[in-house]
Amino acid sequence: MAPQYDAIVVGAGFGGMGAGIQLDRLGLRDYLILEREDDLGGTWHVNRYPGLAVDIASVTYSYSFEPNPYWSRLFAPGAELKRYAGHVADKYDLRRRMRFGRSVSGARWDEEQQHWVVTVDEPATGGTQTLTARYLLTATGFLSQPYTPAFPGIDAFRGRILHTTAWDDDYDLRDRRAAIIGTGATAVQLVPEVAERAAALTVFQRTPIWVVPKVDTAIPGTVQRLFARVPVTQKAARLVNTGALELLMVTGVLHFKQARLGNRAAALLAKAHLRAQVRDAETRRKLTPHYDFGCKRPTFSNTYFRTFNEPHVRLETGAIDHLEADGIVTADGRKTEIDTLILATGFNLWDVNFPAFEIIGREGVNLGKFWRDSRFQAYEGITIPRFPNFLSLNSPYSYSGLSYFTTIEAQMKHMGRLFGELSRRGERVFEVTEAANTRFLDRVTAKLDSSVFYAGSCATARSYYFNQHGEAALLRPNSTVTTHREAVSFPLDDYTYGRGAA
Repeated sequence: MAPQYDAIVVGAGFGGMGAGIQLDRLGLRDYLILEREDDLGGTWHVNRYPGLAVDIASVTYSYSFEPNPYWSRLFAPGAELKRYAGHVADKYDLRRRMRFGRSVSGARWDEEQQHWVVTVDEPATGGTQTLTARYLLTATGFLSQPYTPAFPGIDAFRGRILHTTAWDDDYDLRDRRAAIIGTGATAVQLVPEVAERAAALTVFQRTPIWVVPKVDTAIPGTVQRLFARVPVTQKAARLVNTGALELLMVTGVLHFKQARLGNRAAALLAKAHLRAQVRDAETRRKLTPHYDFGCKRPTFSNTYFRTFNEPHVRLETGAIDHLEADGIVTADGRKTEIDTLILATGFNLWDVNFPAFEIIGREGVNLGKFWRDSRFQAYEGITIPRFPNFLSLNSPYSYSGLSYFTTIEAQMKHMGRLFGELSRRGERVFEVTEAANTRFLDRVTAKLDSSVFYAGSCATARSYYFNQHGEAALLRPNSTVTTHREAVSFPLDDYTYGRGAA
């Protein structure tokens, strides 16, 4: 029996849209993009908290083949990223393939029929649908499963609780006594905005974050028009910014053992930034990380540190013991009275997002169990042995560079080479070999030995780069150039090919 679709893509963020664009280029036009939210855009649809902006310069945080010359700032606000996503969907005719409010709960490889059977829940109706597709592509995002710590007493709290992924635009923070739990990249953007509105703000910090100056400015209309009329100028700006990111990531993080001085220079820059912005020495001490630069993703801000100079803003580093009806109590018994609790507690990456739903491959292998029992792994960060016709677009060792679009476009190139060979052979089924997967895993593991994750001091970072086994299995230890070169030159015999059912 033929499957209903050529392919099913799970996720309508930039990764899923990139996959859809590439499927069209490959002639696989009968596909669906399933999205659990009510619109496209992924993180740029879900997140809309005050201060939301991209933390990679916009000329780089976008598809290279679809530049936007009209970014208003070097680091565009979140609303512009959402509009850009809509523009891409319209230009590349993706909307008609999208189905919103569809939550995939499971997928199983049918060995007899040689296709994927996908179970889709429709929360709005309470119904369940079964779909079949020749190929399955998961683009559920790296940071898509919000994490809410199980603080004792949180159910007894009588005030308002806001999570950054479910922000209430109508909630008025004026005259509120607010607390923010978390000091990651999201909190760095949010804290100054809340401080401007709230009567009192307490920031609960478990782990400080490295923050460097943000070279951000409005992009004049004359420059926008230049980008539009002479596209090569925007390509040049993209190249310069990408080169700077590569220097930071490849030299300072991935080649830490060989370039410790570069890493220390980045840390000194962050410390100088902190010292210039925060007047109180004790507050500076608390805001200074005790792990090497790069163990935890650093971020950019010109306003975060300065916020702690304000008399109504307080930094709390005591461990949270429990919540009461009107406040938060720390382990030493001190209570902070609040009426608004804001959770900037990040995302659960390794426990529930790899994979985001149950995926059963050949011979009944459960992907989640396979990863947890025998290490997190994926060949070239995209395919897994015993999972035929499956492309996992957010996988172990897949994230390349600091811009997500580096990863997306490398995976699109990998798809092009793989499906091109499949077509040339007149086959319908592919699967990466165990031997090729093992070689790739051994190579990236060995290269990461030089990274800050293993050669540096990361014990206190509590970084999402590390999984529950203590492995830094997220980043691919290559330069962008190398990753893209490998995506179009990997050995074709690293896969097996079969005709499958008609």
